[in-house]
Amino acid sequence: MRSVRSNGGFRPLHTTTRWWLRIAILASFLVATNGAALAQQAPQGEASQTGASQASTSQADDLAGDARADANGVPIPTAKPTADERALALRTETPEPRALLSYAPASTPETGTPAEGHEGTLYLVSKLDSNSEPIDRGMTWRVYSDKAGDDGKLKLIASATGGDAEFRLQPGAYLVHAGYGYAGATSRITVGSSRVSSETVILNAGGLMLHAEIEQGVPLPADQVHFKLYAYEDESLQGRKLLLKNVKPDTMLRLNAGTYHVVSTYGNLNAQVRADIRVQPGKLTEATIYHKAAGVTLKLVNESGGEALANTAWSVLTPGGDVVAQSVGAFPSFILAEGDYTVVAKHNDQIYNREFSVEAGINREVEVLALR
Repeated sequence: MRSVRSNGGFRPLHTTTRWWLRIAILASFLVATNGAALAQQAPQGEASQTGASQASTSQADDLAGDARADANGVPIPTAKPTADERALALRTETPEPRALLSYAPASTPETGTPAEGHEGTLYLVSKLDSNSEPIDRGMTWRVYSDKAGDDGKLKLIASATGGDAEFRLQPGAYLVHAGYGYAGATSRITVGSSRVSSETVILNAGGLMLHAEIEQGVPLPADQVHFKLYAYEDESLQGRKLLLKNVKPDTMLRLNAGTYHVVSTYGNLNAQVRADIRVQPGKLTEATIYHKAAGVTLKLVNESGGEALANTAWSVLTPGGDVVAQSVGAFPSFILAEGDYTVVAKHNDQIYNREFSVEAGINREVEVLALR
């Protein structure tokens, strides 16, 4: 029989003790072998998870009952933990899972997808008439609330420019104004919850381009001509209101289909021509207005062909005595409609006058002799 040393000498090593030691050594060997085999079998990508799981299981198994030796070397099992203690140990040792990346919100300006049960998508397209192609530029879209606020005005909800337009709106009814130059149409549109609605707005509009000439093929200087455009208030063509002023020749105007009253002015006096012009939907209407007028330069001279006298006050009158133009200077110039006129010149408290005529397209000088 083998002996082991103790504090006071030698004492026999009991057979029971030897058997327990053999069992403990064999158990340690089996645990080490199984752990190495598991480590070799685990895929590389799962190594960290396997390690965490083994650490958690080992901690729980330790709490299930250690074997400790007493003073004589005899193993004594510890008390098993309760179910609550085991659950607490698992919660304590289990690593926290990584937080998942949050998904993008269901409704963003980038996704174009309305949120579930909330916004709806409104897609808008416009045409001049039902047979024309969709307008791809120059549109202005405005979305208003369908009811006026406390101030009596409709609230602007959204707007966009370009060709077609897309809006994300809360479910409900809206007033949509489609503007194309000076043409426009307003529609009442309902947006559904989490739905995509497509609407085509027919503007019933066309284009107008105005030209001014003194005679066929002879355009007037663009800086000396301007147009005023009046819209008739109804089909009776009785009342009208000013829509545009100071429109230059060769300018494209986008207008609602209908009849318009045009006033073309050459110069800034009485050389005016009026006309009613009809704009058709989906078409460009070009109109040329011919003026019967000419430019006149006035001079007060002591003799024919002489130098003009400065500090002269001028008045141009119609045959009926109506004043057409007034000016002060040596060389006043006017553009006058074709017809007969009387010019009155005042110089040094002396008054001189002369009658003259204007012929369309013939610019001229008119001399007034200062007779003594």
